[in-house]
Amino acid sequence: MPSDDLVVRVADTDDIAAVGSLRLAWGDGAHDDEIPDFERHLAEWIAAEGERRTVWLAELAGEPVGMATLYEFRRMPRPGRMDSRWGYVGNMFVREDCRNRGIGSALIRAVIDAAQERRYVRVVLSPTARSVPFYRRAGFVAADGEAGELLLLRPNPLS
Repeated sequence: MPSDDLVVRVADTDDIAAVGSLRLAWGDGAHDDEIPDFERHLAEWIAAEGERRTVWLAELAGEPVGMATLYEFRRMPRPGRMDSRWGYVGNMFVREDCRNRGIGSALIRAVIDAAQERRYVRVVLSPTARSVPFYRRAGFVAADGEAGELLLLRPNPLS
């Protein structure tokens, strides 16, 4: 169960340092002298993604502890379906010292709620083998119905 002081919200341009700190905590082996350049590149990447990528930030007592992103894919219109969109979940991360406290569940719930509000026909992700049970608990199913499939789909019940 998440703590009462957990806040999950859409990140904005003022949150680049917070998102950057989480990305660095991911353990990619960055060095302290690379951080300013990294934050600039991260800010440019987020700006280039535009309105099609949403970044959520999880904060515990005002400190960044997790993040997730959702990218919107838009299909070419066709007769009978002029608007078809789906989302890809990526960059789902909770700091190791904050795991198993409901933060990941709160993040994925925010992503799913946004996808349903946007009426996406599906939400897709490519989980690690370790994260498959987490996503299954959130309602995701294997694309081909097989237990070992790594590409998971969550059909939108609104479509």
